[in-house]
Amino acid sequence: MSQSAASTALIELERRYGRSLFDRAGKRLKINETGRSLLVPALELLSRAVEIDELLAGRAGPGPLRLGATQTIGNYIAPRLISAYCQRHEGSTPTLEISNTAEIAARIVDFSLDLALVEGAYEHPDLVLTDWLHDELILICGSSHHLAGREAWSIDDVLAERWVVREKGSGTRQTLDTAIRPHLSRWRIGMELQQIEAILEMAAVSPLIGCVPRVAAQHLISQGRLVEIKVPELDLQRRFYIMTHKARYFTAGIRAFLKICEGA
Repeated sequence: MSQSAASTALIELERRYGRSLFDRAGKRLKINETGRSLLVPALELLSRAVEIDELLAGRAGPGPLRLGATQTIGNYIAPRLISAYCQRHEGSTPTLEISNTAEIAARIVDFSLDLALVEGAYEHPDLVLTDWLHDELILICGSSHHLAGREAWSIDDVLAERWVVREKGSGTRQTLDTAIRPHLSRWRIGMELQQIEAILEMAAVSPLIGCVPRVAAQHLISQGRLVEIKVPELDLQRRFYIMTHKARYFTAGIRAFLKICEGA
């Protein structure tokens, strides 16, 4: 539909029921409480309409699927899940958006994504988090760093160093902030980066120490470019979660992908 046709249809809908769905200020529209209440069932109807269209058109498969993932999952775990999904449902073309936890959660809340795989807990009244997988973070440094080469270090040893870490809003940073909270006054952040790969490289070539998911660092550790710094006093264990909107209708695509996740 053109914008003018959509506007005309919207005005007719409001006139028919005598209820405004938007607050208007000139040409600007802002959805109101009635509109927000209608949004959820309207999106469910659209999801069901897509399934009906696929069925009547004779197209096999579960239909479109818009996935979100935080960086660790999106770069190291989601690809094999999506590959398994596509092999099981030939012709499917899921999309994947990778960002930090806060941004992915916002996309689930506004229904831009169907399903997300995230690191760490996230609280929002419209979201449902389902416990999924175990993960852990590790501290790393370059192979020539003075902390390399010992079996274990104390918390005082690593707090004397400057760190390179993920930005606030990421699941990795959330876990690290929780672990380091008792020592916050002595914690020295030298750099914040949005990409795990950038943190890995910075730790490998600089005096900074980093904190990353173990799965992300394994290849550089095996190559000898990075060394794990073991600090028994720090608890860097965490969980991965499946994030959905509590009002989201689970299409065939969502249900099929959840089955893939269950076997991960």
